[in-house]
Amino acid sequence: MIESLLLAVTRVTTHSADRLPTNATGFFFERDQRLFVITNRHVVIDEASGHRPERIELELHVDPGNVAEVVAFSVPLHVDGTPVWIEAVDAGGTIDVIAIELDRGALPDTWSMFAFAPEHLLADLDAVEIGTAVRIVGFPLGFHDTVHRLPVARQAVVASAFGIRFQGGGYFLTDARMHRGTSGAPVVARLDTALSSRGDLRAWTLLGIHASRFDMDSRDEAQDERLSLNCAWYADVLLTLTASREPAASIAVAAA
Repeated sequence: MIESLLLAVTRVTTHSADRLPTNATGFFFERDQRLFVITNRHVVIDEASGHRPERIELELHVDPGNVAEVVAFSVPLHVDGTPVWIEAVDAGGTIDVIAIELDRGALPDTWSMFAFAPEHLLADLDAVEIGTAVRIVGFPLGFHDTVHRLPVARQAVVASAFGIRFQGGGYFLTDARMHRGTSGAPVVARLDTALSSRGDLRAWTLLGIHASRFDMDSRDEAQDERLSLNCAWYADVLLTLTASREPAASIAVAAA
């Protein structure tokens, strides 16, 4: 049996006419019978670098009896010039997490997947403390099991005071060696060990969405290693993103 967590995560590639494809990570989130793919905002638009892909492709497993069987599902990022993704802003600015609603009718009938839901979000912030073990599941540098089309997991720990907005932003820190391509990966913890993580996604608590690495401009590359600290946006932003039915809206989020 393939672990539920691996089938909740999808490889994301971006496509545009004038640039080579880029790799990223996404995961599925379901709420009120609506299905979304979640990833970072900078995956679909990055004003600073001029990254403006026209569409993304998701890899979907379509044969429950053969995990190696996948199809590429294309999602246009604009309809009549309007972005299809939903984003949010808070007191610190734009949050680097977006949601794109998927048309269930266009998805393969045999699609084999799991999706996070509001019940996977943390109910008690005190259940997580600094040093809590977490996993970040994605496609670092595009690396994955190319036969079975499955992501890989990195071990990490919570590296900042959980429940507090690090430096005023809507995120916390993790300590792990991370790479490009993991943008949009779910950050999860096993807080309920009574359930099997193989067939039951409820065994995992969704804490955040991995976005980027931190480093110091003052670091001496000859003497100092990278910090290996990373930004993970708090997962409760998904409740705000998936509550709206208006695509491309910038939703205000109250600061915690």
